[in-house]
Amino acid sequence: MTRRRAVLAALVLGLLTACSTVPTGSPPVQITEAPTRPAGEVGIEPVGPAAGASPEEIVRGFVDAAASSVQRHPVARDHLTPEAAASWSDESGITLVGADYATVTVEEGTVALTGDLVGTVDPRGVFEASAGQPFTHEFTLTEVGGQWRIANPPDGLVMLVPDFERLYDDIAAYFVDPTGQRVVPDRRYLLGGGAQPTTLVQRLLDGPSPALSAGVGNALSGVTLTRAVTVSGATVTVDLAGLDDLPAPQLSTLCAQLVWTLDQLDGVSSVEITSGGDPLPLDGVPTVQRTDDWAGFSPDSVPADAAGHYLDGGRLMTVDGRPAPGPAGEGAYGLASAAVSADARTSALTSMVGVSVSGGTATFLAGEYGRELAPVFTAGRLSVPTVAATRPEYWVVRDETTVVRVPAGGSPQPVNAPTLPQQGRATALQLSPDGVRAALVVGAADGSSLLVGTVVRSDDGPVALRDLREIAPSLTGVTDVAWRDAGTLVALAATGGEDGTVPYEVGVDGWGLTEVPTAGLPSQPTAVAAAPGQQPLVSAGGSVWVLAGGTWVTLVRGQQPVPGIEPFYPV
Repeated sequence: MTRRRAVLAALVLGLLTACSTVPTGSPPVQITEAPTRPAGEVGIEPVGPAAGASPEEIVRGFVDAAASSVQRHPVARDHLTPEAAASWSDESGITLVGADYATVTVEEGTVALTGDLVGTVDPRGVFEASAGQPFTHEFTLTEVGGQWRIANPPDGLVMLVPDFERLYDDIAAYFVDPTGQRVVPDRRYLLGGGAQPTTLVQRLLDGPSPALSAGVGNALSGVTLTRAVTVSGATVTVDLAGLDDLPAPQLSTLCAQLVWTLDQLDGVSSVEITSGGDPLPLDGVPTVQRTDDWAGFSPDSVPADAAGHYLDGGRLMTVDGRPAPGPAGEGAYGLASAAVSADARTSALTSMVGVSVSGGTATFLAGEYGRELAPVFTAGRLSVPTVAATRPEYWVVRDETTVVRVPAGGSPQPVNAPTLPQQGRATALQLSPDGVRAALVVGAADGSSLLVGTVVRSDDGPVALRDLREIAPSLTGVTDVAWRDAGTLVALAATGGEDGTVPYEVGVDGWGLTEVPTAGLPSQPTAVAAAPGQQPLVSAGGSVWVLAGGTWVTLVRGQQPVPGIEPFYPV
């Protein structure tokens, strides 16, 4: 995951409800709530309303004043009537609006604001993309001492996207997948500054975001901070209470979560975790920890030898242009798509599945990599199969309606996806590297969209895919998707313009939608592959291409394009 996207200064805890300020030099005391936004000014601060300003100018000034790092947003309150200023809260979240918004005077003292609703940020810093609807609010203004002031401000802050990008940092709080093998990113948006390390730890203590909570664990549940987090040089020190009775495996996971989370902060490379001022009682763990000490929990680890694969004339090929070993590489099955799993310890490619199509029937095949594959089940249509690094099982969509998982050596089992039927017909599905999330391409009457859901497992029920939500509403012609890393997707989508279908990158929460250049491609891409630490692959014009330096090039530099379709990376 990218380390930090924005830039700034001063931390947000004003996004948090029931906040209290925690001085950096405070004595050891129980901290039950997160520190709030710093009281000092940072960066360029907005100015108050000018004398004689019109109602529209007051409304625009109020929106501009949201881009402040000062506690309680006093300049924004200056645009309100005394009664509204006393009751309005800037801590109930942020509504993000596109920069090109409009204000129109409906009648004297009434101004309608309309803009593109990009999404919202809740009090814990969790972003949720909007469903494409506009944002509107009709402001009522009254005269106070001969000056227009707003009497009915909307809840929380209304902020323009450029201001938000300038002020807020994109940082992940890391939780853990159910197998305890990997930390899982949960993106948060926080102001920078000296209190940010404390806030970030508090986000871990508070737990995962609602959409992710059922799919991850949190070794810090029930643990508390005893004082503000401190930074000395490149080392962050975190003192915690509630660790005495925790078993060693939970302490290890707790360390991994903290170290991977705090390592994202600028200038930080190590973490010291103490309990009551004493070193953490965990054998074999150094006092000052680094991500290298918890490399096994990496959110984006990949098999060392997991070279890309693709299909050519039904044969399984590797990106060096050679057939894969065994019958699949010889074209024995006439594969239309495939997926390969690797051993997390040795990086050896261990198992694979494939889909073959004949006479209108799709057959799901499974077996060891390089050996014979056996049919498992059939359907009218099967999506490209997918596998995560944390479990020996493959997922696929059957007949565009039913998500099916196939455990290694086991029988196919339906996945409970209660909201999928009302979303549309699923044409593609890809599990995240940690197996906690699934990205789907779902088609409906108004086009195909990109959805992300959470994989939920329980001891006494079927595996479920819940909280399906559209993360990139502006993309309406999505055709394929892949995971660039644990927190970033690559999707193919039609733009509706001359470029046709092009690749996009977008965060798992929908933030940061960015078009990927298509320079070098012979035609529109039809399938995409990606993996942590690997360059994306696409098939276009019946050949396979790799992204290098912002340009798509042939798999072997200086040679002709390699014919092929449906590229993928083993995981």
